[in-house]
Amino acid sequence: MRGLWYLIVLQLARFVYFLIGGYRGFKKHNVPRSGGVIIAPIHLSHLDPPLVACVTRRQLRFMAKEELFKGALGVLIRSLGAFPVKRGEGDTESIRLAIGALEAGEAVLMFPEGTRGDGKSLGALNKGVAMIAKRTGAPVVPISINGTHLALPKGSTKLRRAPFRIRFGEPLLYSEVAKGATEKENRELFLDELTRRLITLSAENGLPLAMPEADK
Repeated sequence: MRGLWYLIVLQLARFVYFLIGGYRGFKKHNVPRSGGVIIAPIHLSHLDPPLVACVTRRQLRFMAKEELFKGALGVLIRSLGAFPVKRGEGDTESIRLAIGALEAGEAVLMFPEGTRGDGKSLGALNKGVAMIAKRTGAPVVPISINGTHLALPKGSTKLRRAPFRIRFGEPLLYSEVAKGATEKENRELFLDELTRRLITLSAENGLPLAMPEADK
């Protein structure tokens, strides 16, 4: 039943984004057709999650901040497969749900930055995505988004028209880069590589981003 409801809401979202300015997806084939996969976009706006869903060829589960799970919005996003995460805490329940979904072969959207950026620099990546990628062995698909920061920037409630571009990068496996001597080093190697790929993708997508502050 959730699959049918997801498709109905997805078609409505596609219509809304068409009215806002339209969207184009590039290299969508980089998302595996089956099996667990972590969808890892940069984060610029509240418009990002449904936009990525509109373009991705897989039905998505969503990790979303717990503040969104209130009232009618909370009912809606839960019905679409979202589950809450407590930012800034070791939220074992959300991690358990994400791992379970990935092990069941689902596609899970996680924002590696954990919060929205300003469209000028990439935020430091959260170690949670590295831990889940390691635990599950699921590939991580980096994604660049361009345009949502213009249509609905952080801190704004006024929606503006803007075209959207979404570019999918090649899948990244934790095991490909975890060649260090310690687990901490392996985690840093993975996050450094994911950061590099997100920066490169964003430049290719017409939105140059500065490196995270700690990496400059």
